[in-house]
Amino acid sequence: MTKGATRPAWWVGAAALLAVLPWVPGLQSDFGRSLLSQMGIAAVFALSYNLLLGQTGLLSFGHAVYFGLGGYAAIHLLRAVNGGWPIPVPLVPLAGAAAGLGFGIVFGALTTRRGGTIFALITLGVGELVRAASLMLPSFFGGEEGVTASRTEAPRWLGLDFGSQLQVYYLIAAWLFVAAILIHAFMRTPVGRLCNAVRDNPERVEFVGYDPRRVRFIAFSVAAAFAGLAGGLHAINYEIVTGEAVGATRSGAVLLMVYIGGVHHFVGAVLGAAAITWLQVSLSDYTSAWLLYLGLIFMGMVAFVPGGLAGLAMIHLSALRTRAVAAIARSYLLALPFALATLAGAATLIEIAYRRSTQPEAGALMTLFWIPMDTAKPWPWIGAAGVLALGAAALARIRPRVAAAWERAAEEIHAHA
Repeated sequence: MTKGATRPAWWVGAAALLAVLPWVPGLQSDFGRSLLSQMGIAAVFALSYNLLLGQTGLLSFGHAVYFGLGGYAAIHLLRAVNGGWPIPVPLVPLAGAAAGLGFGIVFGALTTRRGGTIFALITLGVGELVRAASLMLPSFFGGEEGVTASRTEAPRWLGLDFGSQLQVYYLIAAWLFVAAILIHAFMRTPVGRLCNAVRDNPERVEFVGYDPRRVRFIAFSVAAAFAGLAGGLHAINYEIVTGEAVGATRSGAVLLMVYIGGVHHFVGAVLGAAAITWLQVSLSDYTSAWLLYLGLIFMGMVAFVPGGLAGLAMIHLSALRTRAVAAIARSYLLALPFALATLAGAATLIEIAYRRSTQPEAGALMTLFWIPMDTAKPWPWIGAAGVLALGAAALARIRPRVAAAWERAAEEIHAHA
């Protein structure tokens, strides 16, 4: 867990950041605020998953079950509110949390009997079971069309009707802040400490008199509750919940978020949620191969940056306090143009191949990086491959210089530890 997250000043700074984000230039539009709302929902969901994977060591392939069921519970409550129930909209996500907790207890009693691979396989089966049920029980799940409701047709709370995206964003941000505090507080309890112990050595936990299965069950239920809370926020933001909310795609997305953000860092889940949400929205606007890029980014992070974005940030913050930071900066500046050339060459090859294989009807002519090219001829392929090879070769020659700068920084860090 990130040590900085234990300092009150960090929480004050986080609250201030959440308050000012929708007023930052570039995020003031409804699109920007909608993007921030999606990031907030994803952050709550990722924090709940990090409680399972990062803190307890439970790899779940069906965590979207509790997100989706929480979303359905919230959307049905919102429909009841539309029908006259005197419940303010800000409390509707609690129905999602309650549903997530309830189903977490029911399914957790089975899934947490074992850990490791068996746990992962059982969660995969539960996920497929619920996804199938979403098609078989249209009275609750709404079939393929889903269930809809209106957040504006509800009793006003403090004069707010939640008709604007800004009001919805602040509602999501408030719940994100509360969820982060509660999850962090849970991890500082004796049970939370035992979650870390079960992750690292369940046999020793059992030897000293605690039941690893009970610890896994408690962590699983709490994580399911917060996943349900995220689903409730999803229902309010989109005013519709469909079977996609309980599907494997969403379970896979939250796994990407936590790993890319940093599975062993509390703040990593938030960073990963923001990064993946931004990539999903931005990359899909520029390329139809965005899922391929997302997969490559995930593979690269797992293989070369196992600490994720949070771990990478912490390493660089430590390096800033050393005299080697200037050498690191110089080596980065030297490597930057060649890294960009390598990425540009690889992206060009991917885009050309993707265009030729999946969109033949679009023709051979295309424009990439403001350069028109005819993909039916060999020159774009040769040029892209040449740029990729030259960039990679240059990076290979610069790598020892970067490594030497980091070795100096590591020596200084260890000397002052």
